[in-house]
Amino acid sequence: MGSTATRSIVQKLGSAVKEVARTKCSSWWYTPHMAAASRAIAERIPLVDFVLEVRDARIPLSSECSQLGDLLSSSRRIIVLNKIDLAKQSAMKEWTKYFNQEKSPAFGVNAHNKENIREFLNFLQARARELLKTGHSGQTITLMLVGIPNVGKSALANALHQVGRISALEKGKLKHATVSPQPGETKNISSLKIASHPNIYVLDTPGILPPEIFGDELCSKLALIGAIRDCIVGKNDLAHYFLAVLNLSQEYKKWSRFSAMENVRSSIYQEGELSESSHVDKRQYATDHTQDFIVNDVRRTLFEAVSTFSGDLENDKYLEQLIEVESRMLRNAFRITQSEVDGHTKIAIKLLDLYRTGRLGHYALDDIPRFS
Repeated sequence: MGSTATRSIVQKLGSAVKEVARTKCSSWWYTPHMAAASRAIAERIPLVDFVLEVRDARIPLSSECSQLGDLLSSSRRIIVLNKIDLAKQSAMKEWTKYFNQEKSPAFGVNAHNKENIREFLNFLQARARELLKTGHSGQTITLMLVGIPNVGKSALANALHQVGRISALEKGKLKHATVSPQPGETKNISSLKIASHPNIYVLDTPGILPPEIFGDELCSKLALIGAIRDCIVGKNDLAHYFLAVLNLSQEYKKWSRFSAMENVRSSIYQEGELSESSHVDKRQYATDHTQDFIVNDVRRTLFEAVSTFSGDLENDKYLEQLIEVESRMLRNAFRITQSEVDGHTKIAIKLLDLYRTGRLGHYALDDIPRFS
């Protein structure tokens, strides 16, 4: 995402975030509970054995928890790149290599993939055993999950706890951390056991942000992944930012087959080989944008809009023109009638949801730093 063609959208989003941060006018932005959580985390860091800094794999640099600063050595920090299922797969090895060169071990995870979590747990157990060999006092290792809001800390804590409990054949009711798609839902620090022999506990902590965020591009990326609540920046502007990201990527090219399928379906209708009644699945609901037939219509719509556009997308003016075209076309794809109130907002909500759940491609929003 190094293009300057998104400059006007990024500036608008950044200004909205910084205004809220500056005036402290939000009931969510750096509230007393977030400030208290920051202090509690800082107090506990010296008491834990490892800090697992959870970041979003789509923005491995922009999702850094800047408050950690110099509170811990690199040997005690493990960078966890969560949500690799939403990120561009070809970039993951490069990011892991980059962090290793920076003396910060990194591990890519998908908190919803048990096999991947099992691999990560084995990695953590190996690190714990290494620590015990160095003369660590006691037989219990404590890890602490730290990160900005909505990077998946609670989902990761639950996954480690569940997989670890099954591996250890321990019985009993599972103790879960609270998981929510909304940032800022975890309020307290909770402890979950994830392994035995040695005993390993993980502390799940609330997501924290610095009192101020500098840089329009940083604000925009954090807002797009959901680390900053949509109401702060506005869903419509945020959806336009996603469309800009999509238009400047190569993801839309993967959806060419949906356009071809539509052409075949149209020709069959014209030849009378398939009646409309036999084509419609009665289990399809036009109001549910997560159904495959609507998602595929959205993909087809975006592919046709971008691939047939002749303007220079590196130019702000033409990029904005394409986004306007896409917004109009998406109304039909999402089955939103012209008479519906707040149609643009409904489109934005549905579009952002599909992006954040990986239904509209995989993206790398941060560029990997290059060593000279």
